[in-house]
Amino acid sequence: MKYGAILKAARVRSGLSQEELAHMLHINQSDVSKYESDRKEPHMSLFRDWTALTQAQDVMVAFICGMDGLTILQNMMSVVTGFIGGWFI
Repeated sequence: MKYGAILKAARVRSGLSQEELAHMLHINQSDVSKYESDRKEPHMSLFRDWTALTQAQDVMVAFICGMDGLTILQNMMSVVTGFIGGWFI
């Protein structure tokens, strides 16, 4: 299953660098890169911790409920680009 882009979008949305997230997850930055590029598959506990630290629990719920990755990314991007200064544009 490909979800590296979803993990990356969650990290970027939270404003964390790969290094910062790796430190928080107690893993190497190179592992974050591998997860985000689908070269390594995270265990469910790491996926859970990743989404909790990036405040993307909504992403995890959508993913577990079967929403496809493209729809999740589109929803994430609409929130990022549509909410400026407390107002949706």
